[in-house]
Amino acid sequence: MLKILDLRDLDLVNLGELLPRPQLRREEPVDLVRQIIHQVRELGDEALVALTKQYDGVELSKLVVEPSEVIAAYERIDPELRSALHFAFDAIVTLNGDELRRHYSDHSGPSNGHVIHTKFVPVERAGCYVPGGRARYPSSVIMTAGIAKVAGVSEVVVCVPPGADGRVDDATLAACHICSVDVVVAVGGAQAIAAMAYGTTSVPKVDVIVGPGNTYVSLAKREVSGVVGVPSSFAGPSEVVVIADRSTPPLWAAVDVAVQAEHGPEGLAWLITWDLEYAEAVASELNTYVESSPRADQIRSTLEEGGYAVVVSDREAAHRVSNFIAPEHLELLYEDPSRDYHLITAAGAVFAGVTGTAAFGDYVAGPSHVLPTFGTARFASVLSVVDFLKRLHIVEVGEGALGAAAEAGERLARSEGLEAHRYSLELRRSASL
Repeated sequence: MLKILDLRDLDLVNLGELLPRPQLRREEPVDLVRQIIHQVRELGDEALVALTKQYDGVELSKLVVEPSEVIAAYERIDPELRSALHFAFDAIVTLNGDELRRHYSDHSGPSNGHVIHTKFVPVERAGCYVPGGRARYPSSVIMTAGIAKVAGVSEVVVCVPPGADGRVDDATLAACHICSVDVVVAVGGAQAIAAMAYGTTSVPKVDVIVGPGNTYVSLAKREVSGVVGVPSSFAGPSEVVVIADRSTPPLWAAVDVAVQAEHGPEGLAWLITWDLEYAEAVASELNTYVESSPRADQIRSTLEEGGYAVVVSDREAAHRVSNFIAPEHLELLYEDPSRDYHLITAAGAVFAGVTGTAAFGDYVAGPSHVLPTFGTARFASVLSVVDFLKRLHIVEVGEGALGAAAEAGERLARSEGLEAHRYSLELRRSASL
């Protein structure tokens, strides 16, 4: 299932000509997503019910989950699962709480006679999309809503596709309870994004939308960006690049390739190594593992278009290939990976060392598992408290600013032909003389 590409004797200058990459089917999904968004804007809750029946095959009697149902689900789940959810939540709170405190340190300092205060303010309401359908993802509640609450967001809305019975599963509802989610909506897909962006009778309009999802969800977020805040990353189908050598058992590397592939189609699952025999051994182990996997169909659907084993000349070449791909997850499964940290320039999250499986990051490491995909790690980052904060600058202008700074401002205003700007500075500067 892993297609082997041997690049050892090739010049890696033009990697775009050497490496395949799954392409988003842009035409039909974009048009369809726009139709769905329009329908939700026009018909609100009525559209959400109709679209859920059309795409999920579920007839909803109500859209919003009652708070009592959320609490009951928390109390019903297995105590060990409840403990694991709390463990993951505590890791998120610790890491993002530390980052939040750094941002709230109100940086200020004099500059040319004025003082700048930087103030960080959380958005009032955040929307979190939690995937469903192929699997349940209570961890995605923690990785989105949990961070929003740490940031100080007053109201958090979670949208999640309903199961075949029209309900949200207990584990996901329990995670909502742990994260103090305010509104849980049993709606998924592009229609959920539209509902949170524009608001309906049942779904509050939010200020920011975050969370992973399939191509339709991700395209919907792009379409509503500007109406609401959407982090710059494309949090779409899952990706992993595993850089490994013989210091890691081939089975370990094979399973880690499968870890993200089991999320389903349109993703990317690559092995990069400088050892052809090792690549063949990993590919063999992966074939064996998939045969017995309960999610064999999902893994095969990813590997069919996005599964490759790339053989290069050395570690530096491996990182050149990885940086070009800019994967969501990057694993360095070889000894002393810290010697190569300086080579990494584009990845959503990096897991280092033979034991560094990305599965830690999906659940308990501390950073969010909502990461940039489809190459957006070239310019985007992991979801964090920053994505729920607005940065304000408060400028205190004192007498000391009415000298050289005001004169420079006047000259710039004059060069741009903005007379009122120039005159307002001149008035103050003249008064201070």
